Amino acid sequence: MLYHLLYPLHEQFGVLNVFKYITFRTFGATLTAIVFSLMFGRRYIQWLKEKQIGQSIRELGPQSHQSKKGTPTMGGGLILSAITLSTLLWADLKNHYVWIALLVMLGTGLIGWIDDYKKVVQKNSKGLSARQKLLSQTVVALAASIALYVLRDSPAVLKFPFFKDLALDLGVFFVPFSTLVIVGSSNAVNLTDGLDGLAVGPTITTSLTFSILAYCAGNFLISDYLQIPFVQGGGELAIFLASIGAACLGFLWFNSYPAEVFMGDVGALALGGALGIAAVITKNELLLVLCGGIFVLEAVSVMMQVASFKLTGKRIFKMAPLHHHYELKGWAEPKVIVRFWIISIILALATLATLKLR
Repeated sequence: MLYHLLYPLHEQFGVLNVFKYITFRTFGATLTAIVFSLMFGRRYIQWLKEKQIGQSIRELGPQSHQSKKGTPTMGGGLILSAITLSTLLWADLKNHYVWIALLVMLGTGLIGWIDDYKKVVQKNSKGLSARQKLLSQTVVALAASIALYVLRDSPAVLKFPFFKDLALDLGVFFVPFSTLVIVGSSNAVNLTDGLDGLAVGPTITTSLTFSILAYCAGNFLISDYLQIPFVQGGGELAIFLASIGAACLGFLWFNSYPAEVFMGDVGALALGGALGIAAVITKNELLLVLCGGIFVLEAVSVMMQVASFKLTGKRIFKMAPLHHHYELKGWAEPKVIVRFWIISIILALATLATLKLR
C-alpha cells in the first residue's frame, strides 16, 4: 500500500525513491510486524482471558504440562494480524505471489481457527477430525498449486541443492507435489508446537533464511551469479517472509517459557502453510527440508511411532512428537527448547551455505 501511494511521488520528492527497493521495504515490514506484536500482545492476551479462551491439556501428555491448563491460546491470531498488516503496507500488491502466499497463510489459519474454536469455545475436545483438517488443507494447497502452475513464467522444476545443473522437470506433477509440500509443512509446524516457544524459534530462523533466498531468487543478477533459478517477482516474498520472522519474534516475548499465551492451531497451521508456499514459489522445496529440519524430525518421529506401534506393537520413542521423548528422558523443558533452537540455527546456516556450495 505504501509502495503504491508513495513511490509514484519519487520524482517530486527524491527521498521516496527508497520505496523502489525491496531491501528498504523488507526492513519497514520487519519493524512494523515486531512493533505491532509487542504493542498489541498484552491487550490481545487480556482479551483471550476475558473470553476464557484457555488451553486444554491432554491427559496422555507429560504430567508437567498439566500446570499449563487454562493458559490463553489462539495467540496465532496476533501473529497473522501482524504479518498481514506488514505485508499489505510494504509489499507490491500487484504481485500475484504475494497474494497467493497471503491467502495460503490465511486459509490454513482459518482451518486452525475453526479447530481451536471447537476445542476451546465449544468444548469439543476432538475439534476438527484429522480427515476434515487434512481435506481442508489439501483444498487450500491444491488451489494455490493450480494457480502457480497456470501463472508460471518458467518451467515447473525441482532444483537439487549442491548441484547447479541438476533439476527435475515436474510438468503437471508440480501440482500434486507442491500440494504435498504445503500440507506437509503446515502439519509439521503444528506437530512441533508442543512446548513454550518451541515452534516459534525454528519458524523465525526458517522464515528469515527464506527471506534471503526469496530476495536472491527474485534478483536476476544475484540469481545468475549464484546459479539458482530466477523467479521474476519472487523477491517481494522477502517482505512477507521477514514479516513472519518479525511477528514471531514479537510473539516470542509472550510465548517464551513459561508461556503467557500459546499460538494454537490457528498460528501453527498458518505458519507452516506460509513456509511451504514460499518454498514452492522460490523453487526451494528441498531446502525447506534442510532449513526446517526440526519440523521434519518432529513429523517423522510421529510417523515412525505410529508405524512401529501398528506393525510391532512397540514404540520407538517414549512419546511422540520428538520433544516429548526428551522431556520424558529427564530434560527440562527450557533445555529441550533451546537445544532445538540451536539445531535450527545451524540448519539455517547450512541452508545459506548451499548458495555457494554448488
